[in-house]
Amino acid sequence: MDKLLIRGGRPLRGEVTISGAKNAALPEMCATLLTDEPVKLTNVPRLQDVRTMRKLLDNMGVQTETHGERGGMSFHAAEPITPEAPYELVKTMRAAVLVLGPLLARFGRAKVSLPGGCAIGSRPVDQHIKGLQAMGALIDVEHGYMVARLPDGATRLKGARITTDMVTVTGTENFLMAACLAEGETVLENAAQEPEIVDLAEMLIKMGAQIEGHGSSRIRIQGVERLRGCEHEVVADRIEAGTFLCAVAACGGDVTLQHACAHHLDAVVEKLRDAGAEIEAIGGPDCQGGPKAHAIHVRSLGGRALKGQSFRTTEYPGFPTDMQAQFMALNCVASGSSMVTETIFENRFMHVNELVRLGASIHVDGRTAMIDGVQQLSGATVMATDLRASASLVIAGLVADGETLVDRIYHLDRGYDQMEEKLRAIGADIERVR
Repeated sequence: MDKLLIRGGRPLRGEVTISGAKNAALPEMCATLLTDEPVKLTNVPRLQDVRTMRKLLDNMGVQTETHGERGGMSFHAAEPITPEAPYELVKTMRAAVLVLGPLLARFGRAKVSLPGGCAIGSRPVDQHIKGLQAMGALIDVEHGYMVARLPDGATRLKGARITTDMVTVTGTENFLMAACLAEGETVLENAAQEPEIVDLAEMLIKMGAQIEGHGSSRIRIQGVERLRGCEHEVVADRIEAGTFLCAVAACGGDVTLQHACAHHLDAVVEKLRDAGAEIEAIGGPDCQGGPKAHAIHVRSLGGRALKGQSFRTTEYPGFPTDMQAQFMALNCVASGSSMVTETIFENRFMHVNELVRLGASIHVDGRTAMIDGVQQLSGATVMATDLRASASLVIAGLVADGETLVDRIYHLDRGYDQMEEKLRAIGADIERVR
């Protein structure tokens, strides 16, 4: 099992290219099921979850191909397609639930295993089921599978007004894709507003979908009879960008993040500025023009020159739960005390015990962690427990004195495209131990 060996204490300087967003690429790969015409995606990150999703689509009968240019993939879901997602390909990746809506909308039936993914808390699929049932689907959960079909005599899903009990990103994406081929109008209330959902909607519009309001809490979709192929560039990964911002802020240094859009990280950027880092956004605030039109420049003195920041995770555009662990690592070495409250997932403080092994001072009370910044972290062997926790341990290792060995980094490989190579290019002493 691979590990990362980090020798800390080195400032970071230079330039990093931010990869395409995993959380946009995965639903967009699923969206290729909505048409029998070829679809090409560019800027697709090289990640384990992407490879797993490709295997799933291959297993259904989708013709997939990787292109020579950076991050290029093509998909052709010409019939026959087997509308089934088996447990073996779903158990490690929650995003596999996103094939449910497209399969049901285009083929009128689907059999999808209940999903897996990081063990960070309860993420039930009941909202997906309720929403698709509102569109006329008949869905049963049998032997660990969601078995869905249209009623006898029906040829399409029906437009509906769907209001979820909570904001759900994958639920919004499933409904959005399913509604594109439904009969009539669908209105999504309490919709998620993440940039990845906006990017998915823009791709669907290129395919011929009629969508309004994406990026707001109310999305309207007018169903069409068929969608066409398209070419689409995956939006840059704001969480990867935020992770590198925290790393540079904590270690100190001067780095430019190419392809990153600061507007997609407003809450994180403001907290980093309050902590004492200098951050300059390059490119327009609307993040239009494709990933290459944007960059973020960050400068920091690092460590005790920063001031710990309290924050509370919440749905976009608030502070993202996917950045909680990384910012906590920064707070561990900043001056003063801070308080972090996690409101999204009930089991997302599993990195705390590992940070404490490195010398951090953290006390957890329910969903709140209280951090007292320490003078210096000390290298040790630590174990990653989930994707973002592993990123926080890498940041902590970069600022710690001595050697840190991060075990179980297969979590990291699910969401970061060659992280150690990018860090090494800007001055980090980090290597993969196989």
